[in-house]
Formats: sequence, C-alpha cells, structure tokens
Amino acid sequence: MASKKEGSIRHGGDLGEACRLFPQAPEPWIDLSTGINPIPYPWPALEASAFTRLPAKSDLASLEAAAARAYGAAPDHVVAAPGTQALIDLVPRLRPPGRVAVVGPTYAEHAASWTRAGHAVVAAADLSTEADVVVVVNPNNPDGRVVPARDLAAAAAGLAARGGWLVVDEAFADLEPVESLCGAPPPGCLVLRSFGKTYGLAGLRLGFAVAGEPLIGTVRRGIGPWAVSGPAIAIGRRALADGAWRREAAVARGRDAARLDALLEAAGGRVVGGTTLFRTADFADGPGLFARLGRAGIFVRRFEAAPARLRFGLPAGEAAWARLAEALGA
Repeated sequence: MASKKEGSIRHGGDLGEACRLFPQAPEPWIDLSTGINPIPYPWPALEASAFTRLPAKSDLASLEAAAARAYGAAPDHVVAAPGTQALIDLVPRLRPPGRVAVVGPTYAEHAASWTRAGHAVVAAADLSTEADVVVVVNPNNPDGRVVPARDLAAAAAGLAARGGWLVVDEAFADLEPVESLCGAPPPGCLVLRSFGKTYGLAGLRLGFAVAGEPLIGTVRRGIGPWAVSGPAIAIGRRALADGAWRREAAVARGRDAARLDALLEAAGGRVVGGTTLFRTADFADGPGLFARLGRAGIFVRRFEAAPARLRFGLPAGEAAWARLAEALGA
C-alpha cells in the first residue's frame, strides 16, 4: 500500500525504515516484513567463470529449461528475468496505453507500473471487468485469496478475444496447493513466477515469465540480452532442479505457518489469510502492536488503508520464534 509520501510505495524488507522508526530497538533486527523463505536454499560454490564471463545462450537456455520443468511449462514458453519486479515494470511498456484493472487490494507495484506506462488503471474486486488488461495476484498478497484456474482461463479467453491480456502473478504459488496456469497458458495470458521468495535468495534477483506465442516472444525481446547474471543462472538452475528440496520446504514452512497462526491468535489476532510464507491478521490495536514489536526489534508489515491489519513473515530459527512469542505476549 502507498505510504504518505506521494508517489512512493512502502515495501517490506526496509530495515532502514525500521531503524528510523525505532532507533532504540535491540539488534539484530528480526525482519518479518517480507514473504521470503527464512531458510534459504544451500547455494553451491560457483566457478569463477560465472562471474568473469558473459553468460552463454546455452547457459540461459539451461536455466529456462530447469524453470520449465519446475513449473510444468514448455521450455519455449519460459523467459528468465532479473527478478519478478523487473517484469512488473517491463510488461506495461509492451502494449499501447489502455484500460487496466488490478484485482485488489494487492501488491501495489502492479498498479504503479501500469500507471507510469500511461495506462488508465482502476482497482477491481474481481475478474468481471471490461478493461483491456486484467492483473491478478494468485495467491494474493496480503490475504492469500486464490482464484480457481478455470475462472482465470475464462477471463483470459474473454480478454484475448478483444486483444487483451490477463497477467497472473504467481509469486507465492510454489509452496501452495494452487493450480498454476504455467502448464498451458491460455492465449493472451502471461504468468509471472518468483524465484527469490521460494528459495530464500531474494538478493539473487531472478524471476520468470511464462506465456505462449506471440506474447512470450514480445517479453523476450523486451528484456534483451544478458539480463540475468551468471551467478543467478548457476544457482537458479541447480535450485530449480532440486524438486526434493522444494517439497520438503513446502512441508516445513507449512508447519511454521500453522505455528505462527497459533501465536497470532493467542495474542488476540484474527488470522484473515496468507500463504505458507506469510500470515496476515487483524488486531484490535494494530498500530499499537506494530509499535510494540518495533521497539522489541521485530519489524512486520503494516497497511495504511487497513490499520488493524499486520502481515508477518516466518521467523528463522528458535531464537527468533522465542523473541516473537515474548513480544506478542508482552
């Protein structure tokens, strides 16, 4: 949601803001303001060539093939990018200005990026709209709402019939029992997938677009050559090929999410949704709890449009769990 500074968007993970708000807070900070896996994939040692030479086309192709297998997509339907955010910024510039509906409330960068590109953007409660482009986050951030794949496919067909697009952001789908559109994206449908959230390696900056032709070709040309770094290619293709790790992570983080729900409910919260990687709850005094946690060195996500609502990422390790439980019970 937008902050008070006009034109800016408040994001999770901004420990600079946390330090400004709570300069006396104990360190180290526990950053629960993001939806990033707190237990990262064990990245391998890399050959020096990953840093010293430009990635070859075959390197990028092997990464996209690994992503295709992980997402159940055809290899020629996948394009790698330096993070999902780069795709969110790029896609609105790939078509002339028109009418865009963003199903929300949701991740604020979607509406902001389409607006910056000159489109007329409106908020929508559901998929039933006459816009040229519809954007939906599935599962949604921050409430975890899921739109069935059949409804998305029907919306995509209606949009494609009039030259429109359906953009489906599946950033949090990896660890969820959600039916993805990656396997057979309908015409005019573009799916976005995040790597860093699932694998706990957000600093690597890696994401993917999945679509059929001609849309995926338009995206590939828009990204251009050498967009993804050598280290990101090397680590990404290793991690994406490790299906066992991802299955184990889904089970372990699911247990963590249930544990977090119990803590929030014991503290008087009403859990309103979320995903395996974050939980969202309403509190009688959301601003007061945000401040109390901040003074304890725990940073969570707040929403100016819904002051009672706070979003919590998963703690990493028992020490962080203990600090959160203590702060919630204070």
